[in-house]
Amino acid sequence: MHPHTPPSSDAMAPETPLTQRKLARRVTLVNGIGVLFILGLAAVVLAADALLLIFACILFSILLYKLSALLHQRTGIKRNIALVIVVLLLTAIFGLGGWAMAPQISEQSGQLAKEIPAAVERLQAEVAQHPLLKRLVAELPPPEDIVKQMGSLVPNAGLFFSGVIGALGNIVIIIFVGIYFAASPGVYTGGFIRLVPQQKRGRAREVMQEMGDNLSSWLLGKAVSMLIVGVTTAIGLSILGVPLALILGVIAGLLDFIPYLGPIMAGIPAVLLALSISPDLALYALLLFAAINMLEGYVLQPMIEAKAIELPPALVIVMQLIFGTLFGFAGVALATPLAAVLSVLVKMLYIEDILGDRPADRPGDSPAKAS
Repeated sequence: MHPHTPPSSDAMAPETPLTQRKLARRVTLVNGIGVLFILGLAAVVLAADALLLIFACILFSILLYKLSALLHQRTGIKRNIALVIVVLLLTAIFGLGGWAMAPQISEQSGQLAKEIPAAVERLQAEVAQHPLLKRLVAELPPPEDIVKQMGSLVPNAGLFFSGVIGALGNIVIIIFVGIYFAASPGVYTGGFIRLVPQQKRGRAREVMQEMGDNLSSWLLGKAVSMLIVGVTTAIGLSILGVPLALILGVIAGLLDFIPYLGPIMAGIPAVLLALSISPDLALYALLLFAAINMLEGYVLQPMIEAKAIELPPALVIVMQLIFGTLFGFAGVALATPLAAVLSVLVKMLYIEDILGDRPADRPGDSPAKAS
């Protein structure tokens, strides 16, 4: 006779209505999360321009808040009064600077649009004489198409409106909304935090504080870096004798906001114009941009990252490619601050909260600020 083993009661017990209800609830929850994720992704794609414009407004407001907070700490005046002073100073600086340089910039911009096609044609003619590079020249677009793409780069930045008037509208929206955000940030951050469950509001406030601190330090350092790069480029090209040095310096300063890709984009027209004069001048211009990039990479960038979150270069470039593919030039321009925000979210909400890894004692990590 074989020993008889009684069957397990769990294996033989039929599913109870309570078990079925729990299973149905879990299935419904998973399906609901999936539907919400799809709807959220669709909303981001469809309203990407508006969301990027809002993010640009937030960045500008963070910069204004940081500057006014520094003025408040140094002088002791009220922060709202400090904000008014900062706005007036920036208006005076950019207003007077724009009024003084507007005629030259406008004239040189028109000349640049005419000189680039001729420079590209001369480059194609020179390179076409070498058999190994002839195929590469055949793959280049016509000079008119290159100028058209460069001219449409800024107006079609992909924020909200299109065209030149739309670009000015974007700037006006960023300025005014940024000022309102900077004037009373607690109203907006407090309203957002109230959407979070009460037991998580303290942590949400810490995360927002960390993101604000990182972005403000990065923006302030980047503003200084843009000014240095723009002035240095204009002076260096003028000394070398490259034409249209002022507008090329302005372009270099603005594109310096985009790490890694921006300096390359700024150097191409300068080298092309120098090449139209002589190959030696083009080499000197190339060396100038290389020296400026080394100055930024080894001096300015470490100073920025010392007070802000450090982002690996490969991650920044990948984010630029992804956001550029999805949202155009505006996505490329805002990829780095977006990557900084995502890095804080991953570090604090996933690594620290979900995985429980809080390396407060590790060098380079600072504990989250208490609310």
